[in-house]
Amino acid sequence: MTELATFAAGCFWGVEVKFRMIPGVVDAAVGYSNGRTENPTYKDVCTDETGHAEVVQVTFDPEKVSYETLVEAFWHMHDPTQVNRQGPDFGAQYRTAIFTHSPEQEAIAKKSKADLEASKKFQRPIATEITPAGKFYRAEEYHQRYLEKRGMASCHI
Repeated sequence: MTELATFAAGCFWGVEVKFRMIPGVVDAAVGYSNGRTENPTYKDVCTDETGHAEVVQVTFDPEKVSYETLVEAFWHMHDPTQVNRQGPDFGAQYRTAIFTHSPEQEAIAKKSKADLEASKKFQRPIATEITPAGKFYRAEEYHQRYLEKRGMASCHI
């Protein structure tokens, strides 16, 4: 039995690659979530008017990898203090977010965020939103495994 986890950490290409490398992750798909527009395209999302975030929806086997481990990995994949940007990318679609699929995931994510804030690892406050997952729209096929298809291990994140 698998579970879903959804994370927004800026440009989804590099985030997808990093999640795929975690043992116990069955699949990772890039797409758009938590916006207002039905069936958005990449072009729509890039207008910064749909409200969607670029996300990676992770399918994982909880017997092989815990949700806690995925959340911990998420914190290391990007700068969670950036508001609506990561590196050279900016706009609300690049916001940092954990979109939860259950009350248990919400509790784990909120505790993890509080622990990270208490650690004082970052000089600025953590901007990551933690909200229930909205509808996931799979991105166009050319975005799936984008870096892998091009023989690249990572992008700027």
